[in-house]
Amino acid sequence: MMTDIETSFSELFEICKTNIPEKDHSRILDTYSFVCGVFGDKRWESGEIIVVHSIEVAKIVVQEIGLSTDSVMAALLHNVYYQNEHIKEVETRFGKAVTSILEGMAKINALGTDTVELHSENFRNLMLAMAGDVRVILVKIADRMQVMRHLDSQSTAVRAKISSETSHLYAPLAHRLGLYYINSDLLDLCLKYQNPEAYNAVAIKLQETDRERANFVAEFVKPIENKLNIRGFSFDMKARTKSINSIWRKMQTQKVEFDEVMDLFAIRIILNTELENEKSDCWQVYSIVTEEYQSNPKRMRDWITIPKSNGYESLHATVLGPNDKWVEIQIRTRRMDEIAEKGLAAHWKYKGGTGTSEMEKWLANVREILENPDLNMVDFIDDFKMNVYADEIFVFTPKGDLRKLSAGATLLDFAYEIHSGVGDRCVGGKVNGRNVTLRHKLKNGDQISVDTANHQRPKLDWLDFVATTKAKNRIKASLNEEVKREAENGKEIVLRKMKNWKIEYNDESIRKILKNYKLKLAQDLYYNVSTGKIDPLEIKELLVGKKEETARQLVADILPKEKIQDLEFSGGDDYLVIDNNLKNVVYKLAPCCNPIFGDPIFGFVTISEGIKIHRSTCPNAPQLLERYPYRLIKAKWQETKKKSSFQATIRIAGTDEIGIVGQISHVISKDIGVQMRSINIDTNNGAFDGTLRVFVNGLDHLDFLMNKLKGINGVITVTRAE
Repeated sequence: MMTDIETSFSELFEICKTNIPEKDHSRILDTYSFVCGVFGDKRWESGEIIVVHSIEVAKIVVQEIGLSTDSVMAALLHNVYYQNEHIKEVETRFGKAVTSILEGMAKINALGTDTVELHSENFRNLMLAMAGDVRVILVKIADRMQVMRHLDSQSTAVRAKISSETSHLYAPLAHRLGLYYINSDLLDLCLKYQNPEAYNAVAIKLQETDRERANFVAEFVKPIENKLNIRGFSFDMKARTKSINSIWRKMQTQKVEFDEVMDLFAIRIILNTELENEKSDCWQVYSIVTEEYQSNPKRMRDWITIPKSNGYESLHATVLGPNDKWVEIQIRTRRMDEIAEKGLAAHWKYKGGTGTSEMEKWLANVREILENPDLNMVDFIDDFKMNVYADEIFVFTPKGDLRKLSAGATLLDFAYEIHSGVGDRCVGGKVNGRNVTLRHKLKNGDQISVDTANHQRPKLDWLDFVATTKAKNRIKASLNEEVKREAENGKEIVLRKMKNWKIEYNDESIRKILKNYKLKLAQDLYYNVSTGKIDPLEIKELLVGKKEETARQLVADILPKEKIQDLEFSGGDDYLVIDNNLKNVVYKLAPCCNPIFGDPIFGFVTISEGIKIHRSTCPNAPQLLERYPYRLIKAKWQETKKKSSFQATIRIAGTDEIGIVGQISHVISKDIGVQMRSINIDTNNGAFDGTLRVFVNGLDHLDFLMNKLKGINGVITVTRAE
């Protein structure tokens, strides 16, 4: 009687006879013999025979994924390779190609998603291995599929860990590589162990409705089969029920019961046709189906004209069948069906063993992700999960070149797809000839041009609306560079200030500052200083304690020497004296209160804009006094015979007399010393309210003008705006 090991290998070898070249059969037998010599009939703690596990992985590799000799050998050998004492012997006996796959698998085996941050370098190596030879990940997916099919024998804790790992990483990888049915099976098994009640509820419902679905399919396909036979097509038709996980997710997202899920199954028409006739034959069948049954144009999907990035090709139509039930029809050829079943592995078969352009694009994306040295592995897995399930859109450059992006992509995503430099400098663009912003979401068929500006830099909020991993990684990298530049500038400021203050720059001082501001890194401190979030004077006060300073000392602490040499402190060191001729000086009148000559004033020392002069009654004065008392300095006007011009705002209100605006304008124009900048009058229910902006010589001049305005018939109040 044959043992379990012999029975299992006999089944594998029968499959290999029809899928592996005859010249390689001896290599499979030699590998099997070697594995048996290492393990014999040893079992794991779960009771599973180690060699049987390896044989079952090899079956999945060849039968369900469609890989060939080297991958089957790697599947048989992977548990041997994990035992370090056999590594050199495996390489010598079975060659570099097989060993390369095993090396990649060993890196994956060393990784656990619960400690992904601790194994970030291993994870990077794994992905690099995958980018170089996708068979590494395909064999590992087969290994994970076999483990999931035997998860019953494991403990509850192990089931939870492996199911979580599978749903987050291995199922999305299978989907991205075009292994749709393996992805579905993996997710079904994850649901079985993560939510057994949900899994069993859907499984029982499917079993109960099995006969009903079979009767419906028979009724539905009969007229289609007749028409296809009459037209001379060679074909197969089969119905495929949605996966349990897919049905459950639909019930949850659409908040419906099992009986209300519309597309429980799809009917597939598989044509036996020559390569050159594939597209035309598929469209002819589509025409026959939609002649027989009414179609829903919104649910039509054409992945023949433009295949998915993983090579998937098919025509999908949703039609109204018997009893007014909607049914999805999938029309494809035998070649397309095999690619849909076995993903990239089938591409190699049809392309003579070489990777397709679509596969190369995908590998390029993987490499691009890995080029970011600051890659956060948890973010990577989250982005990966998000991107593999996203639909795709196709857009065009101004020259008509086709570009593929994930659904939800914006103009900024498109800019980064063109080039990272274009994305960094993007300020907007045009979609179908219409100006749009960076946030504009793109649709299929859009023709796009991008506008750039040299002054533009990536912003943190860009991460809130971009959809592609490429754009996110580039923005993060650019922001990190900007933070580093600002931090370097901030460090120079701190060093210069501490030197001026005669304070020693050392670790103890920096630690004290970091503790005060609750910062972890010195880089954060320097960045906040450079961007103005931390005032250097606050640092000085923290390190040496608060002490009274004269206005001259305060200004010298903040402004460069060349900016303070012309400042006048003739009223003593406590006062900055302000000339009313404000040309070519380092102080400015604050626009929030527009002080004019004669107003009580004070100075506020800014870091980047010199000294700003505010009225003592400025609405912002209380806030400045509370937050920055050490940056306020006394100031007063210097008498001079020169006439200067100051802007003032006047509020005026009264009754709406005829010609009131003309009278106001006349009073202002009669005063040759006043220039009117603007006048705005609103009337309502016989009253008016207005705002005048004028230029005057000083406070006395303004008071004179306001008294003149009060004398106008119908004017009730005239006040100066704060």
